[in-house]
Amino acid sequence: MEVRVHTRNAAVGDAARMAATEKLGHAARIFEHQVGDIDVEVSEEHNPRLSSERFRLEVTTNVAGHIVRIVSAAASPEAAVDIAVDRFNRQLKRLKERLIDRNRRSSGRDGGSSDENTDETEIVRIKQFVIKPMTVEEAILQMELIGHDFYFFHNVATGQQSVLYRRRDGRLGLIEPA
Repeated sequence: MEVRVHTRNAAVGDAARMAATEKLGHAARIFEHQVGDIDVEVSEEHNPRLSSERFRLEVTTNVAGHIVRIVSAAASPEAAVDIAVDRFNRQLKRLKERLIDRNRRSSGRDGGSSDENTDETEIVRIKQFVIKPMTVEEAILQMELIGHDFYFFHNVATGQQSVLYRRRDGRLGLIEPA
């Protein structure tokens, strides 16, 4: 496992880089050898209104076949690292608990003694709608008209289903199948 720290529009000292490398590497021991390389991106916001969230950290890794992504923001890079490490630790513990629970429930079904339904990821509503083929520009207009942060549509240019979404920085992203 390797921790890669890179920056975007930010100047980060060696102390913050070393802290991120050491602390995230230590937190990853929860899963021992099942953690892939950890990618840490540090960016700096130059807007004075966001001084309390000036430094933003995005941590992304693959853990036991699941992608874990953490975002933290703070006034200093060191504080952002501390927040990210706490969140990363919580996410890894929650993932490990869910994997253990899933394994126990599946083995409990063989015995037939477990009737509890404690699944936190229960689907509570299903929406169905007709997907009209449209261009990306039309999808942007539709997304703005309905006031959502995402829009699912059939892309005429590619002939595939796509998702248009608004990113945290206000720009748009497009998800398409490979």
